Amino acid sequence: MVAQRLKKMRTALHRTALAGGRRNYLRKVWGMHIGEGSRISLKAKLDFTNPGGVHIGDYTIVTPMVQIFTHDFVRAKHLDTYIGSYCFIGAGSIILPGVRIGDHCIVGAGSVVNSDVPDRSIVVGNPAKVVKSNIKTGQFGMLVGRTVR
Repeated sequence: MVAQRLKKMRTALHRTALAGGRRNYLRKVWGMHIGEGSRISLKAKLDFTNPGGVHIGDYTIVTPMVQIFTHDFVRAKHLDTYIGSYCFIGAGSIILPGVRIGDHCIVGAGSVVNSDVPDRSIVVGNPAKVVKSNIKTGQFGMLVGRTVR
């Protein structure tokens, strides 16, 4: 019992400290715009070519192996990329430069987002397509209550 409680406390402390530390590092050192309470995996790849172009809202989670781009080398452009508040960005997803993902959105694992995503939507696939609208999410894009298709 005691060992189990200690393990839970250690995990919670570790997760909170790392998440806050990474968020502050990306904000202060690289000038990224990252909202309160957002969590970004240590294995997520954010574009450091144009770091000021990364905008992530409050209480959004970016999971491992996600790639967020803010520059297009071929067209020689730097474009801001926006991810709203209360979103979940699934593992291995790619967010292309200039894309705007609305608030309360879920991006399925492995999706390639090449166009804007409306608020309260679930998108999946390559290229990402809306499969569900009018959803409700809480912190980190977790579905809340019943959803309407």
